[in-house]
Amino acid sequence: MSVAESASLPSWRISLRLKPLWNGLFGTPLNTVLTILTLAFLAWLLPPLARWLVIDATWSGTAQDCTANSGACWTFVGAKLRFIVFAFYPPELQWRPLLVMVLLVSLLTGTALPRFWRRATLVAWPIVIGLCWLLMSGAGLLPAVSSNQWGGLPITLLVWTFCFGLAVPLAVLIALARRSRMGGLRTLAVLFIELMRGIPMVAILYVAMLLLPMAVPGGQHIDKTMRAIIMITLFWSAYVAEVVRAGLQAIPPGQEEAAAALGLGYWRTMQLVILPQALRQVIPGMVNLAIGFLLATSLLAVIGIFDLLNAARASATDPKWLGFYDETYLVAAVIYFVLCFGGSRYSRWLERYLRPARR
Repeated sequence: MSVAESASLPSWRISLRLKPLWNGLFGTPLNTVLTILTLAFLAWLLPPLARWLVIDATWSGTAQDCTANSGACWTFVGAKLRFIVFAFYPPELQWRPLLVMVLLVSLLTGTALPRFWRRATLVAWPIVIGLCWLLMSGAGLLPAVSSNQWGGLPITLLVWTFCFGLAVPLAVLIALARRSRMGGLRTLAVLFIELMRGIPMVAILYVAMLLLPMAVPGGQHIDKTMRAIIMITLFWSAYVAEVVRAGLQAIPPGQEEAAAALGLGYWRTMQLVILPQALRQVIPGMVNLAIGFLLATSLLAVIGIFDLLNAARASATDPKWLGFYDETYLVAAVIYFVLCFGGSRYSRWLERYLRPARR
């Protein structure tokens, strides 16, 4: 190969990589029209958006300075960012919810990496979640903070992690019960799933606030956040159970028959043969539900729990910074997008990693 040919090789590789993109944008007349319309829409949208976000934005000053300009008020975001993230948690103790976020993100990251798929990770889940609850509340070891003061991003991550971590194993048991040969157990599983899926999540939250305390014997008090976690876990487990059941039905019957021929019992067959294959099949559905559940935590506002979105909305009601809803909702949207987009990209990577041909 000559020097000229070797020098031109990278350009060939680049052209081969760009060819599918070019075909997707201009490969057919319809694709060409859609591409032109999209570019025209972006040309109409992006210049005024850039002017509002950057050029005419107010980066320092007071609320009066923001009112005088037509751009975004990033001064408001700087002044209210701690409230958006931590809500009413006492400022001098905000290191505790910050540590809670670090612990939860570390737990989720470690669980997401296959190298940490071991029993120690399962043991770490109740320990980390319990430690996070102790940090938020104090529980006698630290200055106590009422759950009425919890809010912002820490409570969103805590409720989501707690509920989804409990809902997944419960959903696996419910899915197995629905496919059981025991008629009574199967009927109970079907009734539970259909009941939970037939009730809106808002109604479930009202049940947690109004009816669940009356069902507790002896008039014992249960924290409202814990009540919400209990009911949301039951609610989500019904949806996750149907996704798991779809994965179980996708496994050929021969897999279970082969395991029985090797002398494996029911639970060992499920643990070693059926469930690993079934859960691999439903990775996209599970991640889709996880993202939906993360966004659904914004409904906690109906029972007075200040999640991230509700804390962001409340920050714009401060009389000193009244009315800057666009900026505060944009900050909340960016945080939600980062979390959800990260989960989506992880889902695609995990599918490739667990692909049978690769393994």
